[in-house]
Amino acid sequence: MSRRLPWGAMARMTGRRALAAVPVLLGVTLAVFAVAAASPFDPVKAYAGTAGLTASQENLDQLRANLGVDRPWFGRWWQWLTRAVTGDLGDSSVMRQPVADVIAERVGWSALLAATAFLVAITLGTALGVLAGRRRGGLLDRAVSSAAYTLEAAPAFWLGLLAIWFFALKLGALPAGGLTDTASETVTAAQVATHLVLPALVLGISQLPWFFLYVRQGVGDALEEDPVRGARARGLAERTVLTGHALRSGMLPMLTLVGSRVPELITGALLVETVFSWPGIAAATVQAAVSVDFPLLAALTVLATAAVLLGNLLSDLLYGLADPRVGFDG
Repeated sequence: MSRRLPWGAMARMTGRRALAAVPVLLGVTLAVFAVAAASPFDPVKAYAGTAGLTASQENLDQLRANLGVDRPWFGRWWQWLTRAVTGDLGDSSVMRQPVADVIAERVGWSALLAATAFLVAITLGTALGVLAGRRRGGLLDRAVSSAAYTLEAAPAFWLGLLAIWFFALKLGALPAGGLTDTASETVTAAQVATHLVLPALVLGISQLPWFFLYVRQGVGDALEEDPVRGARARGLAERTVLTGHALRSGMLPMLTLVGSRVPELITGALLVETVFSWPGIAAATVQAAVSVDFPLLAALTVLATAAVLLGNLLSDLLYGLADPRVGFDG
């Protein structure tokens, strides 16, 4: 009989985490406004562009008042927060449109890229980790481990430029960037899938070393435990020993990575999106930071923080499901 899932305990953990996230998100948005106010970048000059070079001080002051940046940063934060609670995230000065529209147009593409890359990293990292963990010190283990340690030190943008040079320029096998072909006026699933291959592979491979190393260590240690040795002594097939005993124990440490890698995944996604001109939230984040676009910067920071908190919650839930000894009420 299968074990019944502890939905009640999982719901209680989720509720506790949701309550704990409220002060964290409030503190993050408060810090964003405080740091942005101390930034040397002038949002008025960024908004005015080249016209600001010849504008009179009176016009600049009027524009400053219209943008609401003439008031203390704490007042701007409080006004943004009270409006955000009602669903009004304000207007982006740099994008010239509501913040909600900026996020809605871009977050889906960023989520598609991040989810595909995460799937690539987990799948390849697990498969290679199991193969290397079975025979630690073997040829495959040494080769893949060396490559993993090298990739750990390789920046995502460097991997992206290398992939563009080889696959797009040298071989001409894949597009160098964008979402669709240059001459295309419509977005089709086939074009999106083709243009997604390189950025998703680059982002996934940049995250792969940690999953590989954790699975390799976990599987290798599990194969040396007494229960696994006993299973082998009873004459069980090697595949049964690996999948039924060693793999489950070896996968437990990897589950903690699901949450801890989310911040690195977000940072890597910003770099990869920029290199491949992927229409996600990377360009909006950079422009919001440089132009000190308070509403957009706060909303994007909240979104990134919420993603990190959700990643941590997911890793804890997965760990609790995989190992009932941990539980959810601790």
